[in-house]
Amino acid sequence: MTITATGEHALLTIDEVATELRRTPASVRWLIQDGQLKSGKLGGRRLIRRSDLNAWIEAAFAEAG
Repeated sequence: MTITATGEHALLTIDEVATELRRTPASVRWLIQDGQLKSGKLGGRRLIRRSDLNAWIEAAFAEAG
């Protein structure tokens, strides 16, 4: 059974987000705990919506520019 979808509705694991951001899973967990990155628990797994990750990335570039 898979709980991820494609596109903006995709659900990513912490490891998948870490790979995309080229960071460690621990640093992604810190971003979540610090309230910088939204996540939710589904079936006991911490998941991040692709749309929330994209929004976080866009906000980081908006601050820099």
